[in-house]
Amino acid sequence: MNTHTLEKWLSPKGLLWASVVVACITIALKTLAWHLTDSVGLLSDAMESLVNLASAIFGLMMVTVAAMPADEDHPYGHHKAEYFSSGFEGILIVVAALGIIWAASHRIFDPQPLEQVGLGLALSVASSVLNGLLAWVMFRAAKTHRSIALEADARHLVTDVWTSVGVVSGIALVSYSGWLWLDAVVAIGVAINILKEGWHLIWGASQGLMDEAVEPEVQAQIQKVLEDFSLGHEESWAQHVHVVRFDHVITRKAGQRRFVDMHMHMPADWSLGLAANLRGNVEQALMKAVPGLRATIQLLPSDVEAHFDDPKDGA
Repeated sequence: MNTHTLEKWLSPKGLLWASVVVACITIALKTLAWHLTDSVGLLSDAMESLVNLASAIFGLMMVTVAAMPADEDHPYGHHKAEYFSSGFEGILIVVAALGIIWAASHRIFDPQPLEQVGLGLALSVASSVLNGLLAWVMFRAAKTHRSIALEADARHLVTDVWTSVGVVSGIALVSYSGWLWLDAVVAIGVAINILKEGWHLIWGASQGLMDEAVEPEVQAQIQKVLEDFSLGHEESWAQHVHVVRFDHVITRKAGQRRFVDMHMHMPADWSLGLAANLRGNVEQALMKAVPGLRATIQLLPSDVEAHFDDPKDGA
């Protein structure tokens, strides 16, 4: 496999296609495991894999939309589409968890014997190994591509793995102790756990859609670059120590893209060419420090303050 092909498969779109394929395989394995054992715990595991499939398909659609270039109707691009994927996946997880609780609650009062436990557990473990490997690859790729859709799908796969671990442990205890009601209790415990993960995904998506600020470490990188220029650390601007300053620095995230807006103050007697040249150097330094960053810098004289946060502006 050449480098180009490998990069294609490790892209957000390629990995989400892989997630669709793996979800289909795990659905088949877990459904067979449930059919063989008649375990409500394994049924809950299979139901979550159905959610994995729906989430991966929707995530693939949103990643495709997010990659579309800016147009007249969307001049800032389509990067926020990935947040819809994360939110949708969270909602599906919550719905699946409620369905699991509903199905398992009946079994607490009407427990059923389990059949062919060994084969059923083997199939569940095999599917968990597939999900775990894919989640590991997706987490690494999500960090590289800064993809919220990949991260959401990877988190869901990890939740699926822990679900399977809980189910397998519960069924093993049922077989050892003979307490059939444990199967339903384990299923409900698993459902409560994935409810928490679903809420985490929904909350994260809502914050992204509300223009949440960039991560603290990214803010620190931006501040370091601005301090270098404002203190004259940049070699070509050393003669202008303490004459350049920045304020009203505001950041936000939109999917893979990060944005920063700010005011840059400088002496009023500077030429427009000198000011524009310095602004260009600041923009280049920011983009080098934070890949994917888009900076908007408004030039102002040192003795002028701009106030755009007046409460009356919202009236």
